[in-house]
Amino acid sequence: MNQEKVNRVVVIGAGAVGSSYAFSLVNQAITDELVIVDLNEDKAMGDAMDLNHGKVFAPNPTRTWYGTYEDCEQADLVCICAGANQKPGETRLDLVKKNVSIFKTIVDQVMASGFNGIFLVATNPVDILTYATWIFSGLPKERVIGSGTILDSGRLRFLLGEYFDVAPGSVHASIIGEHGDTELPVWSRATISGIPIKDIVAENASYQMEDLDEIFVNVRDAAYHIIEKKGATYYGIAMGLARITKAILHNENCVLTVSAYLDGEYGEKDVYIGVPAVINRSGLRNIMEMKLDETEQQQFNHSATVLKGILAENF
Repeated sequence: MNQEKVNRVVVIGAGAVGSSYAFSLVNQAITDELVIVDLNEDKAMGDAMDLNHGKVFAPNPTRTWYGTYEDCEQADLVCICAGANQKPGETRLDLVKKNVSIFKTIVDQVMASGFNGIFLVATNPVDILTYATWIFSGLPKERVIGSGTILDSGRLRFLLGEYFDVAPGSVHASIIGEHGDTELPVWSRATISGIPIKDIVAENASYQMEDLDEIFVNVRDAAYHIIEKKGATYYGIAMGLARITKAILHNENCVLTVSAYLDGEYGEKDVYIGVPAVINRSGLRNIMEMKLDETEQQQFNHSATVLKGILAENF
């Protein structure tokens, strides 16, 4: 019997991020099937029911249910959103030890199902936990991807769009490095529709590089401010995860700043870190290596060194 192949996404963790991600997937009709897995079965069941009740208003009726790790066997993509949350005053790296042990349990159960798809990791510290997922799963590095600095880059593009009074989609700028305190903006390659932002600032007295530096600080520290105000960040990252998922399932060959394994790119090896990469149905096709200026290269190397120090303590 011929059975039509459908895309299946399993989201593990029905907390604020996982639920928001599921909501984004259904409303954008990104996947054919969506499975929600959580230790709290009632929460997963409630989310599935709630999403199904809105299915008539969605672009396509995504088949949605709460499930178990066994549902990962036929999954094309497993997105891990589970883990301990970042508390006020706590850095993403403070979460390492708690979440590495949680991930060992999760990844072992996913792989035991016979899963042979792509992992997408959202839980913080995302670069460390993406590395952990790669180690624990034994999958090729191209099929283990972290959300990386996709949200940071989105925040930067939004704030630059406001500053220059243009749509954020017309701003092409990246945050790279650790998704955390050592990340950096690549000002040397930032443009607005092909025009270097540094040129725009130099030619217009209304704009100042000091303002751009302040914008970056607001990007870097945005999570702390949001956590202080509402307890957690979830809408932005959920939309970023949905964007990565769409690029994978729809074979887009889209360039997104994700947490990718470096094997010599940018002068670094054996670390997952946020860089622009081409994303398609096979996962991460290749890394786009921007030419950084001297300061940016030093900052990036420092960011990688911080992550490698954490990895050395845990792996």
